[in-house]
Amino acid sequence: MNKADLINAVAQHAGLTKVDAKKAIDAFVASVTEALKNGDKVALVGFGTFMVSERGERTGINPATKETITIAAKKVAKFKAGAELAEAIK
Repeated sequence: MNKADLINAVAQHAGLTKVDAKKAIDAFVASVTEALKNGDKVALVGFGTFMVSERGERTGINPATKETITIAAKKVAKFKAGAELAEAIK
């Protein structure tokens, strides 16, 4: 499912126009992004939790040259499914 499919599904389930559904999805994504940028967690009970995790610096291997390289530390976004979502997709 891509963004257009999601907009169509939200519009149909919520009885909204596609324009309103797109605004709602864009607002949701912007709000979650802003919260994660600020270091906050976003927990939607029954659905899951969006969070930021820090990956430490580590050593890797360049597959082309087989030489050892250092992979820099970075922050990554993570999602942990809630119990209801996990149960629904079994």
